[in-house]
Amino acid sequence: MAKSDDLVASAKTVLARYKSGKMDRETVREWVLRLGAYPEPYGSRVRAADDWFRAHPLSDVSGDIEEVDFEMLQAIIA
Repeated sequence: MAKSDDLVASAKTVLARYKSGKMDRETVREWVLRLGAYPEPYGSRVRAADDWFRAHPLSDVSGDIEEVDFEMLQAIIA
C-alpha cells in the first residue's frame, strides 16, 4: 500500500510541477518510463502512461499532446 501511496503523491507533484512549467516534458517522460510495475488499479494506468510517453518522445510538442500528458498523469492519481 505504501508503494501505491508514494506513487500517487509523486504523480501529484509531477503533474503540478509540469503544469506550472517548473518541470519540462522530458523529465516527466523519464519519470513515467522509470515507474515500473504497480498493482491494480494503478498498474494499467501506469502502463497506459508508459505507452503514451514512449510513443511521443519529443520534448517540444503541441498543446494537444501536452493535454494528453496531463490526462495520463491525472489518471494515475485518480
